[in-house]
Amino acid sequence: MALQDKLNALKAEFEGKAPADKLAIMHRATEELQNSGILERVAKAGSPFPEFTLLNYRGKKSAPATC
Repeated sequence: MALQDKLNALKAEFEGKAPADKLAIMHRATEELQNSGILERVAKAGSPFPEFTLLNYRGKKSAPATC
């Protein structure tokens, strides 16, 4: 089963059990987010990720990992 199919099944199961008033709030909030334009500003699947450096547990730049 593909991931999207699993997610759809979980969503359907949840929506079948959730109280209608709470579900309406969640759907309204989701619609408001979609209408806000936020989806145009998020990284898309397959898009390059910007360069970044992770800090170690001491907050310092770590040396590059080697194999």
